[in-house]
This record gives sequence, structure tokens and C-alpha cells, in this order.
Amino acid sequence: MTNMKLESHALLIDGKWLQPAKGGSIPMIDPCNGQPFAYIADGGAEDIDRAVRAAQAALDGAWGKTPASERGRILQRWGRLIEQHLEELAQIESRDTGKPIAAGRADILATARYFEFYGGAADKLHGQVIPFLDGYTVNVLREPHGVTGHIIPWNYPAQQYARTVAAALAVGNAAVVKPSEDACLSTLKISELALEAGLPAGALNVVTGLGETAGAALTAHPGVNFISFTGSPEVGQLVQQAAARNHIACTLELGGKSPQIVFADADLDKALPVVVKAIVQHAGQTCSAGSRLLVQQEIYDDFVARLADLFRKTRVGTPEMNLDCGPLMNATQRDKVVAFVKRAVDSGVPLLAQGALAEGLHSGGYWVPPALFGPVPRNHALACEELFGPVLSAIPFKDEADAIELANSTEYGLVAAVWTANGARQQRVSKQLRCGQVFINCYGAGGGVELPFGGMKKSGHGREKGFLALEHMTTTKTVVNFHG
Repeated sequence: MTNMKLESHALLIDGKWLQPAKGGSIPMIDPCNGQPFAYIADGGAEDIDRAVRAAQAALDGAWGKTPASERGRILQRWGRLIEQHLEELAQIESRDTGKPIAAGRADILATARYFEFYGGAADKLHGQVIPFLDGYTVNVLREPHGVTGHIIPWNYPAQQYARTVAAALAVGNAAVVKPSEDACLSTLKISELALEAGLPAGALNVVTGLGETAGAALTAHPGVNFISFTGSPEVGQLVQQAAARNHIACTLELGGKSPQIVFADADLDKALPVVVKAIVQHAGQTCSAGSRLLVQQEIYDDFVARLADLFRKTRVGTPEMNLDCGPLMNATQRDKVVAFVKRAVDSGVPLLAQGALAEGLHSGGYWVPPALFGPVPRNHALACEELFGPVLSAIPFKDEADAIELANSTEYGLVAAVWTANGARQQRVSKQLRCGQVFINCYGAGGGVELPFGGMKKSGHGREKGFLALEHMTTTKTVVNFHG
């Protein structure tokens, strides 16, 4: 990795880089060694208030008067600048999160794509004309919410920032962003590029800080008109409660326990590497990670034995090693996953295979090798709870009805996969799965920028990505004109 100085970063408010009102900083910890490598500003309620006021002033001023076509041009310039800084941003992203550098590069390319996509869509979200009574003309207008608040998680900082902020700005909102205190340096650099792209002062504001201070202040601020949050169900509840007190809407993406359903007629050679990647990617720290593997009984033993061989070949290392995955994000997450694995082993659940750590890793890093368990009892915590780590639970099922019941048996409903050659079964099962995305004979689709994304049940509500996100980032106004 490129050497980076132990530098401090400021807040972006009203087009200026400022120090927090009460001073203070938060260390950024390298998950590969547990040591600080940079500092971010410890913003609080006063800084959030300054940012919200700046956003409203932008709406009342230059940004609010910017036509949709020009908003699109700014976003597209921003995307091109991100591409031009690809390697720098990828290095930052991988250092911040510990993910392999190839994954960092892929994340930044997807980030640029969000700005390209929403830049191109900015002037294409149209209203409606409703046929009504004689003598009336009725228009339904699409308008921005106003000031939107965005709370960004630490697992995919750049991508998550882009997918929510780009959509919000495309339709004319002004944004206040509170990125994760665990990983946010890529978002700060990308925000710097926004100014270079010509985004007016105040249209975008970024306040770093702790969730319980800066994050809580953002969700509770009466000047915020809409909130986008990605994180845990527990914090999501608090965000929704805060939004309800101000009578505003929110989009919540709260994780999952996503199943991959493998039927006996599936192309097993095709499925095996995808199943591994879906849980090993970013060390399982992905909301849509395929953490439950449901396999039809007649092929269970063979498929899981082959899968175990692949798991034993997985390797964990630093970003520049570019192996299967890196460390977990922080010590808390590492300890949680390690303890969970130990409890599962102690309770008698068979540990079928584990990956290995690369040689020469720093002892202070948050390393956890990928682990495959099976068969996992259906009511075991491994089969029900989101771990956010590289742990896969294999569970046999009898038939189609049993597979559907098992897939829908958790509190989550984010993503699922159906592996089968039977076209009718593909459609039947997909329609009965209670989740926001279903993949047939695949899992994930790169950045998936064009594909609406969101959950059901405990996985949250609202949709990001694709054109549908633009609708969620706007509200409607019905104008009835009597001219008879």
C-alpha cells in the first residue's frame, strides 16, 4: 500500500473545510494492525446545525435555481474526476477498510458509475398529467424533499456514499452526510472532488463524528426533510423514531441473512465459486452476503464436501496481498465473530472447513479465517442471526416447499439466490421469497447501479439504486387548475 501521512481531516460545510466547533478528533484505525493512521474531525450537534443551515441556504440560492440538466452535468463531471483519481481513491478505500486492493478498485469504479448514472437521469424524472373533469388541468409534479440527511456505513464507504448522495443531488435536494467514524477517508476525498466538479457551496456538506453525537443530531434536526440510513436494525429503529418525531420519511437498509438455494438440478460447478465469493467478499461484511446455504438433500453431502475444499483454499491478508479477503473492520466486530464461531463449535455444530491466514500478518490485525459450518440446525443462531463475518451456514432441505419455508424463516429479507435449471421453478420460488432482490443462477451483479435495492421485514424499507431511487428522493405535488 502507498504510505500515507498521519494527517487530520476537516468538515465540509458550505463549501469550506472547517474545524469542528468544539474541537477534537477521532483516530482512524488500520484494521490490518490496529494502529491509527489518520484523524478525522469529531463533529457534533453544532456542526450538524451549521451544515443543515448551509444546505437550506443552497436550496434557497444557487443550487435551488440550478436546472436539472446542469445538475446532471455536474454529477457527470464529478464521476469523471473520480475515475481520474481511481488508484488514489482505491488505495484510500482499501487502507480504510482492509479489503483487497482489487476490491477497492472495483468499488471506486462503481462509485464513479453512480454519478454517471444519476447525472444522466437528472433531467429524465418527469411528472404526470391526469385526465380529469372538463374544465380542469391536473399536473403531478416531482419535487425534491429539501435537505436530506445521509448516514453512511463503514463497509463500502465510497459506494454507499455515491448511491444515496448522487440520487439525492440529481433531483435537487441538498445533502448533509454523516459518514462512519470507522471508515470515511474516501468519502472526504470524493467530496473534495465535488467542489472541483462545480457543485455549489452548501449543496453537499459532510460532518464526520460519532454516531451517538453527530449521527443522532442529524436524524433529530428539525431542518432535515428526509433521512437515508444504512446500518444495524437496532440503530435503524432509533433513526426511524427520530424521523417520526419530525414527521419525515426515511429509507432504511438494515442488513440480512440472505439464502442461496441450491436445487439438485443446478449447475453445481457454476454455483460453487459464487457461493464462496458471496460470503468471503469483504470478509462477510456485506449486508447482502450469502450467509445461508440451503442445499437439496440428495446433493447435500457432495456439494458441501466440494465447497469445503474451496473454503480450505481461501486466504486472508492485507490489501496489497490481494487475496480472498482482508480483516474485519474493528476489534469489536472481530471479537463478536470469533466468539460466535466458538459458541457454535462448543454447541456441537460441525465446523467443516476454515480458510487460512497469510504468513507475516501483523498480530494486531483483526483477522478471522472464513468458516463453513454444516449441517446447521434450523433454529440455531448461526442460521438466524446476521454475523457480518465470513461464516457460512449450510442447511439441507427436502423439496421446493421446504426450501421456500426455510428461506423465509428469518427476520430478514434482503437478497436471495435460486440455483436451478427448471425455468418454472425459477419463477415460482422467486415470487414466493420475501426479500427485495432475487438472483437466478447467479448472485450479485457487480455494483448493480441500475438495480433497485432494499429489503423487507427486518432488512428495512425504501429503495436505493436504479431509477426507483429518484422517486424515493422526491415527493409529489398535485396542481389542480380550473379554467372552465
